Amino acid sequence: MSTDSSTDGTPSQSYSGSAHLNGSGPPPSGSKDRKRTLVLAIGALGVVYGDIGTSPLYTVKECFHGPHAMSLTPVNLLGVMSLIFWSLTMVVMIKYVIFILKADNEGEGGIYALAALFLGKGAKQVSEKTVNRLVLLGIFGAALLYGDGLITPVISVLSAVEGLNVATSAAEPFVLPISCGVLFGLFFFQRLGTERIGNVFGPIMLFWFTSIAALGLAQILRRPEILAALDPRYAVSFFAVNRLHGVVVLGAVVLCITGGEALYADLGHFGRGPVRLSWTVLVFPALLLNYFGQTALLLENPQATAHPFYGLVPRILLYPMVALATTAAVIASQAMISGVYSLTQQAIQIGYCPRLHIVHTSGKTKGQIYLPWVNTMMMIGCLGLALAFKESSRLAAAYGIAVTGTMAITTLIYYYVSRYNWGWPAWKALLPACIFLFFDLSYFGANLLKFVDGGWFAITVAVVLTVIMLTWRDGRALLAKRNEDARMPIEIILKDIQRYKLVRTPGTGAFLSVSPFGTPITLLHLLKHTESLPQRVVLMSVVSANTPYVAREDRLSISDLGQGFHRLIATYGFMETPNVPNILEIATEQGLELDTFSTTFYVNRETLLSTGKADMASWRKGLFAFLSRNSWNVTTYFGIPPNRVVELGSQVEL
Repeated sequence: MSTDSSTDGTPSQSYSGSAHLNGSGPPPSGSKDRKRTLVLAIGALGVVYGDIGTSPLYTVKECFHGPHAMSLTPVNLLGVMSLIFWSLTMVVMIKYVIFILKADNEGEGGIYALAALFLGKGAKQVSEKTVNRLVLLGIFGAALLYGDGLITPVISVLSAVEGLNVATSAAEPFVLPISCGVLFGLFFFQRLGTERIGNVFGPIMLFWFTSIAALGLAQILRRPEILAALDPRYAVSFFAVNRLHGVVVLGAVVLCITGGEALYADLGHFGRGPVRLSWTVLVFPALLLNYFGQTALLLENPQATAHPFYGLVPRILLYPMVALATTAAVIASQAMISGVYSLTQQAIQIGYCPRLHIVHTSGKTKGQIYLPWVNTMMMIGCLGLALAFKESSRLAAAYGIAVTGTMAITTLIYYYVSRYNWGWPAWKALLPACIFLFFDLSYFGANLLKFVDGGWFAITVAVVLTVIMLTWRDGRALLAKRNEDARMPIEIILKDIQRYKLVRTPGTGAFLSVSPFGTPITLLHLLKHTESLPQRVVLMSVVSANTPYVAREDRLSISDLGQGFHRLIATYGFMETPNVPNILEIATEQGLELDTFSTTFYVNRETLLSTGKADMASWRKGLFAFLSRNSWNVTTYFGIPPNRVVELGSQVEL
């Protein structure tokens, strides 16, 4: 699918067959297509809405319980409920479901996909300084999502298991150990892949949303006066009465929209239609009914502030609901963990993260991947968070900053996409962007007030990861510049081969190079030490596109350079992992017969030294060298058989 600008400035799509397979295809027609859309909508309940679907476990509780608790007056209850209603309506429904979902990059969503969409076309119409600032914001926004990926499993599981405290006070010593056990099991089984259990996610979450809607509706019928909170004047009067304390509580209200960014990031799994259908028909109404029910309960029973969600549950159903809530929390966590895997894969492909070991757990679904190192780090981080914070309430402050920061950055990039990619006039692009930023920055500012209470964690994680990603990007650029200066035009090599009758050995040699221009350093090293070259030489480079996927027919370009030399340039999208055997297979289809097991692959292994004069701080040079030494080896990452590889080492001063 490709995204262009239509005559009225809105994005218009032309769909390919692959896009149709992941739900991004044309509007469904006929009973089969309607059935498929319904199936995808149910599947979206587990993957897309797991995060926001479990927010009723802790949102209302954080407003009226804990160190920043609001007094339980009717004005405050109606005010908080009005804030929750309008937050869900303005941020999730209007901003994300109606506007942001239109900004898909060939069917894919998320902050990297949005930034890549702008870089593909819109970047040509603005200054280089503006592009660099937006790229920096995009990196920081992605780093904030990593913090979100650590916090979501912990706060969701803790909130669910804490329901045992409602049943019996004797369970309190066991809440943390049980939560840690659930988290350990969640990460331990990641290596099996989510395809098998993914089919049951949707039906379970369908039951979850139906259950919380029924619980909320029963309480609303007892105290229907809570529906007055639909009036936005209650939200305004809430701030007029409570002032700064009201702003602090706004930082807790934001927890109800924490899954908005995940909604956009998971767009590519199901497509815009099913995602919108499941939100409009079930998720949005169920969330509202439960939130209204919880605040109606507090009107009737102020003693329920410690766990208003479980206060709605009849005592006979309490243990089954704790089990269901824990399952829903695991599903929400699973969706977030899978999102972190995809985010990391994208960062690797576009050059912001070192190569990591990627395991494809499904032969059918591209998105089913597992990164062992990332999984281990996340498990350690989540268990550490659980043991450090111990309660979901103490973790809530850290959660809000991560989500609202990313939301604000998404709005800024969306403005540039609508203005320059789609050609909207300035007023048309500014109007929604300003409205969305008003909400985003209000929530972000409110959460900054709780920086000391836990918000520091998300900011620290984001800053550290941003530094790492920028250092890797800048280090790669310096290394590419150094190699570019040492690289020789291929034309000179070809002339020398003809002039000096260079010895050519039988066979095919493939030289991998970062740059699709000039002569690879590995070829120059081989020529220098052996004064010979293989009879057939393949110069192979892999480049990244600003699209999630590249069609097979557009994957490879082949140039015959003469003297038995061929240049292969393979293009991969930011959601794909390069594969050299696949490249050779496509080359054979296009007439250049190449076989993986009769080709010798020459790879350069660089030892980086931080003693050079490159314009980079010495500590960043050391960090880049460390990252380079510990990145996954290029042979395995590109799927090259190890027994067909020759490594040529070199030392490079930065």
